[in-house]
Amino acid sequence: MELLQEMPADAHDAQVGKKTPAEPALEAGIFLVDKPVGPSSFRMVQLVRRALSIKKVGHAGTLDPFASGLLVICAGRPATRLISQFMDGTKRYEAVLRLGIETTTQDLEGEVVAQKEVGPFAREELEHCLAGFLGGQLQTPPQYSALKHKGKPLYHYARRGITIEKAARPITIFLLRLLDAGPDTLRIMVECSKGTYIRTLAADIGRALGCGAHLVALRRLQSGPFTVDNAVDGAILQDPILARQELLSKALTVEEVLGLLPRQE
Repeated sequence: MELLQEMPADAHDAQVGKKTPAEPALEAGIFLVDKPVGPSSFRMVQLVRRALSIKKVGHAGTLDPFASGLLVICAGRPATRLISQFMDGTKRYEAVLRLGIETTTQDLEGEVVAQKEVGPFAREELEHCLAGFLGGQLQTPPQYSALKHKGKPLYHYARRGITIEKAARPITIFLLRLLDAGPDTLRIMVECSKGTYIRTLAADIGRALGCGAHLVALRRLQSGPFTVDNAVDGAILQDPILARQELLSKALTVEEVLGLLPRQE
């Protein structure tokens, strides 16, 4: 869970997001944002916080800066209390893998550690490989991840050359479809359970094909009952006034969202 009550904005930011006297105070809301490639999830939360002038803001599931797509952002304590429930739902992604190259981080941001030639693969061969990853399985979390060890994320240790082994965790791949195949790329659709690392899946697919692979693009299309089709364009969050208008026009109330979630026993 990512929950921010972080640094105050500068004087300009503090003013532009303020509501006018005629506007009612926003107590809580859930906002679907289509994060563009580039900014961090942390930055997107900052921009929502600035636009709405509300302190308690968090997101339900990090997207790396190079990734895009659905980011579920909660504002106000009644909404942030639901973050763990939002993170439980099935996720859907579109991902692009680069074959023949393995990296330290299993994605395009890492250093190259191995390169191999990519032989010609028939589509049937690729689809047979992907089918082998369907269903329940154990996945080892990557060294460069936000999982904690003694209070610090694993990437803190990995950047210092320290390897921390984490036990493999159960995940489920519900759907794994080949969308397109190039000479050294694969574009796939993935539906998976929470806790699934798509970059680790990419590396595992490359290993199964015998040539290695890493993740070069990722877009989250769905998380639980929420889809990116209903999201606010994250690019407009740079303009606090426009951001406030768009966010409030598409805000979901806590009551609305509770009706979409599975009943808690």
